[in-house]
Amino acid sequence: MVGMRDVARRAGVSLSTVSLAVNGTGYVADETRERIEAAMAELDYVPNDLARSLSQGRTNLVGVTIPTIAHPFFAQLTAAIQGRLHKAGLRVMLCSTADQDRGEAEYIDMLRRHTMDGIIIGSHTSRPPAYWQSIGRPIVAFDRYLGDGIPSVCSDHEAGGHLAARRFIDTGVRHVVEIGGPRSQFHDLAGADGAAPAAGGASAGSDLAGRASASAASSPADTTFPTVRYHRTFERDLAEAGVRCDYITIEHVSDLDLFEQAAEEAFRRFPDADAIIAPDLAAAHCVRLAIARGRRIPDDLQIIAYDGTPVTALAGRRITTVRQDIDAIADRLAVAMMAAMGEGHAGPDAAGDADSASAAAVASDAAGLVPVALVDGETTR
Repeated sequence: MVGMRDVARRAGVSLSTVSLAVNGTGYVADETRERIEAAMAELDYVPNDLARSLSQGRTNLVGVTIPTIAHPFFAQLTAAIQGRLHKAGLRVMLCSTADQDRGEAEYIDMLRRHTMDGIIIGSHTSRPPAYWQSIGRPIVAFDRYLGDGIPSVCSDHEAGGHLAARRFIDTGVRHVVEIGGPRSQFHDLAGADGAAPAAGGASAGSDLAGRASASAASSPADTTFPTVRYHRTFERDLAEAGVRCDYITIEHVSDLDLFEQAAEEAFRRFPDADAIIAPDLAAAHCVRLAIARGRRIPDDLQIIAYDGTPVTALAGRRITTVRQDIDAIADRLAVAMMAAMGEGHAGPDAAGDADSASAAAVASDAAGLVPVALVDGETTR
């Protein structure tokens, strides 16, 4: 088996110089490094990652948990995170929790045993903050609050709710169908939203108005599940404007068939609604169903998507969307993870050649939220 000593002999340098070059732990002149790399190639030498990890006290491996890789938003975000971390010399191990029942627990075990350097938690979790704080290892959260001292990255969902509601209100909408995740998450994780809606997936407009009014004293930002801020803010703004809002539930984000079923339910239960807001996939199905039913978009039915993935351009109409800046989110997650690991990186550029606009958006956001934008399409007035 070829070892470092063989590389050192072939390159005409000391064993310690080869070690410095391979492990990146000290200065090696460019000409010397080139000779070492040429010797490694000639001898087909592959560094022992396990030995290198033991000597450095790290694995350069970061876990990322998401609900499902099949969902366009999480697929795009994961690819962006992987690209940022790869440029920083870190590898990614992905866990799609919908496909691995014990995936999250296994990753936490790896983190505790130091066979993984850190984890980005982007999957839904019901574990209390005390659990995450007790781990004492690098953890960064995406779109959820895991406890004091654990960095969290999310979009400005409250602003997203305001933007969508204002567009509907300003264009004279009177009845909105809102499609989203289980409302049980709203009060289970936020702890301030009152009772869950009636069984069957949809809440009556009066129930939402009452809920919004009752919680007016409680800020929509006062939650542990940041996406809730979009729904609570959106519903509150509509209630204050006297606009009816009915809710249809997608029980599991990992089951993509449920997005189409929710769209069908919207047209079946509320055929006279003049506006729909939904995640990208469900919004795309709504556009398709509206066209099939002869509904005029946007004259008598307006549709807004929430996320901003390429799906919104493939529905037969370019959908107006509240766009989350996935590149900026990935930049911020990578920077937060490297900081938690003690990398000493100072900004998004340390994670690679981040898009300058995304980097500026992250750097300028003093509140720790990644800005969102309402991107006009052909489905709103």
